[in-house]
Amino acid sequence: MTDKTFRPEQARIIAEAFEKHGVEYLFIGKGGAILLGYPGATQDVDLFPRRSEDNGRRIVSALEEIGFELGPSDRSDIVSGKDFVQISSGPFDVDLVFAPDGIESYDDAAGRAERIGNFPVMSIADIIASKRSAGRKRDLAELDLLEEFQRAYEASKARQSRP
Repeated sequence: MTDKTFRPEQARIIAEAFEKHGVEYLFIGKGGAILLGYPGATQDVDLFPRRSEDNGRRIVSALEEIGFELGPSDRSDIVSGKDFVQISSGPFDVDLVFAPDGIESYDDAAGRAERIGNFPVMSIADIIASKRSAGRKRDLAELDLLEEFQRAYEASKARQSRP
């Protein structure tokens, strides 16, 4: 049975396994925002991996090491970089989003990403842009709060960077 609430411990487990296997990825979505400090809750871990067969094979190895039971279809979808792969056969739910709405490329998003401890996290601006572009009702309902958080987060970063 999978845990249906995202917790930072899940992010740590993913980050450690993905680092060990050399996976290129970013935490995205509401889970990514939470890692940046957003005061919210979500049900799963959303990841934006680089789309390549080698990276896909590394993802499969890392997920299986964590305890995910991947069938042949799951493995194939991950290695081929299917746009969206939802996995609920492990200790918690993971969504692999190889083509997030509103994000032009992995390289561009990675260039704007932040490193929060051991967590590579999509920038809050990109998280918001992706949610806006997806247009799902639940995402649109939260945009005002995410934008308010973005203003506070960026102001805090600006204060910290002053001499």
